[in-house]
Amino acid sequence: MIVLRRQELPRKRMRRLAAMFPRPLFVSALVVLFSASAVFGQAPPGPQAAPEPGSPALAALQKARQSVEKFFEQSANVVCTENVSQMILGKNGKQAYREESLFDYQLQANPGSGSLRLVETRETRKAAFRDSSRTLLITNGFTSMLLIVHPTYEASYSFEPAGEESVDGTAYVKIHFQAIPGTSSPAALQLRGKNYPIPLSGMMWIDKQTGAISKLVASVDASLSDLGLQSMRSEIHYATVHFHDPEEFYWMPMSAIIDVETPRQRWRNVHRFTQYKRFKATIEVEDRQGNQP
Repeated sequence: MIVLRRQELPRKRMRRLAAMFPRPLFVSALVVLFSASAVFGQAPPGPQAAPEPGSPALAALQKARQSVEKFFEQSANVVCTENVSQMILGKNGKQAYREESLFDYQLQANPGSGSLRLVETRETRKAAFRDSSRTLLITNGFTSMLLIVHPTYEASYSFEPAGEESVDGTAYVKIHFQAIPGTSSPAALQLRGKNYPIPLSGMMWIDKQTGAISKLVASVDASLSDLGLQSMRSEIHYATVHFHDPEEFYWMPMSAIIDVETPRQRWRNVHRFTQYKRFKATIEVEDRQGNQP
């Protein structure tokens, strides 16, 4: 979710609004909704381009779908620290203004009616100094871009192999994705109470062995410029988090960079996720006499 606003709301109200995701947050605001199930009002979809059966690219894509399903299952089991840098960029691309905030962060995925409802919760640990004269970019829900690979949206994107790449001894399969007109989209631009589907395209780097997505880059071209969105680009990095007692490996987001540009302004938000902690639950069962079995 991406929001442009000028006035700061009380923190308690901000948390309540965030929990209401994906409802619109502000009047006359620019909002990008994920898991919105919008439909492209264009021509019906044609034949999908897909990796050839039996190819390494197809095998990696199938593993990635499984990894994404597991990600949404595991996300509710952990909390982490999120550092958010909100920047305004000048015409030369250099930083003109910056604010820093710190949060306790958790993502929950609740399946219902055959679709996922994603809820992000943030508890403020360190609030940024707020200059009310500045219009800042608020970015939420970008980790939900993994829905591009989720089975729910399998028919909404075409996928094409884009070669392989080795980084620090790990082999990655590169897959290019492109939104198919006439299909459901997990992202929409909400403006003046109306949803406009966002035609996301980009590239993902999939671990050839595990199917985990290491990096996902998604962008929107100038096709929505008549609505005030000139460009949007996000780059999200993921990595494995190791937990002990019991030994488990969770695949979680590490960082995200979101750039948004309108005809009058450029913004860049950087999110960093650290200090992952796993929940532990202990259940005790007692009989009606209060004796433990």
